[in-house]
Amino acid sequence: MNKPLRRIAIFCGLLVLALLVRDNWVQFVQADELKNHKKNRRVQIATYSKPRGDIIVDGQRITGSTKTDSIDFKYKRTYKNGPMWAPVTSYASQVFGSRGIEALEDKILTGEDDRLFFNRTIDMVTGKGKKGGDVVTTLNAKAQEAAFKGLGDKKGAVAALDPRTGKILALASTPSYDPSKIAGSSKEDEKEWKRLLADKDKAMLNRALQESYPPGSTFKLVTASAALENGLYSGIDEPTKSPLPYYLPDTNKQPLNNEGDIPCKNATLREALRVSCNTVFGKISADLGNKKMKEEAEKFGFNDPKVDTPTRAAESKYPKDNRPQNAMAGIGQASNTATPLQMAMVTSAIANNGKLMQPYMVDKLRAPNLNVIEQTEPKEYSRPLSSSNAQKLQDMMETVVEKGTGTMAQIDGVKVGGKTGTAQHGENNKANPYAWFVSYAKTDKGSPVAVACVIESSDTLRDDIAGGKLAAPVAKAVMEAVLKTAK
Repeated sequence: MNKPLRRIAIFCGLLVLALLVRDNWVQFVQADELKNHKKNRRVQIATYSKPRGDIIVDGQRITGSTKTDSIDFKYKRTYKNGPMWAPVTSYASQVFGSRGIEALEDKILTGEDDRLFFNRTIDMVTGKGKKGGDVVTTLNAKAQEAAFKGLGDKKGAVAALDPRTGKILALASTPSYDPSKIAGSSKEDEKEWKRLLADKDKAMLNRALQESYPPGSTFKLVTASAALENGLYSGIDEPTKSPLPYYLPDTNKQPLNNEGDIPCKNATLREALRVSCNTVFGKISADLGNKKMKEEAEKFGFNDPKVDTPTRAAESKYPKDNRPQNAMAGIGQASNTATPLQMAMVTSAIANNGKLMQPYMVDKLRAPNLNVIEQTEPKEYSRPLSSSNAQKLQDMMETVVEKGTGTMAQIDGVKVGGKTGTAQHGENNKANPYAWFVSYAKTDKGSPVAVACVIESSDTLRDDIAGGKLAAPVAKAVMEAVLKTAK
């Protein structure tokens, strides 16, 4: 072979080698990136070429799939009572992707999960189409219905837990939306999607998990826990040596005011919680100091950015702060913020005698043949307070419901503990306050339910906004629903 031909042969060989390298790079290195690229419609077409598995509540399917007339997408997702269940399911759309459980458990629902390999093999041999598995939730349908109906046309949220296990029983958020209306690829779906993105009320926001608010006086439960755990007070019926008026530390006699003329001077912890004394709990926070308050809050879940249900919750924050701000944070104001889920966790720990369980929403994953491929086991999150101190707080919370600010949560024949909260916010606190109520119900088998409810806005006059009036009846309805179905 002469020299020119040899050069051409080498050059062609290098081209072939480069082609082989590139081909292998695309197939093995870039495969996942190309598969999941937003412009790769083949993945979406394959996803909706068959029915998805379903999301299950109390043995019933709250999702489904229906055939379409589309050339590309053979099936689209449907939702039963979509607005009520949207905070749980979120959405799966042919055009706009998926979110929440629909996204996090997508491989199970589409049948692509490696743990479904045996099922896929059997289906291939028998000639059946590929099927998706199911996601079985921990939700209680009656509790969810009570929460959603209780919120009604108000803007707000409810989170309810089983304190004994951490199971999420209800997760409601209003205003809501119907994920069925954005599941397809029609012009109507696109129009609804654009409307939701522009919605000033943020109907697609899951307020129970992903919105944080100043918790107001409901946070006094954490402050009381910190006082007992750090030995600031040993009993709940001894005077707290709290002056009236009480001035914020390091200020030029800036008073911390109470709501109205209530008996807060030297009030006991029980009485201070019953009538919700700002002065008592602000002084406790100041006396303990920011470090101890922050440590106690973190035991309940504050400042943890990774609370997964499996949908990740927004971080609730108890900040590192100066002395006057720390006193305000001790009554749930200043830079102190919490999600409804977080305040349900606080209440759960108290109701469960000091043991806080990890909240979770997915009970099990199962194959199309109903075999369980993954089961969630209850797991302890932390021990924010001792059993004896938790029981003292239960005693205090039950007094709040028996003859304090939470009487509207009373349930005949059932021990109920609760705490109201009215959280100021906005520039110079000019905005209408948030109305909070947290509570638990107790039976001879322990406490099967703890609830946190926040009303962000309603048509109620400002002077009538209070957790005991607005949020307590909603929490009561949820507790009653759980008690009727409790095991």
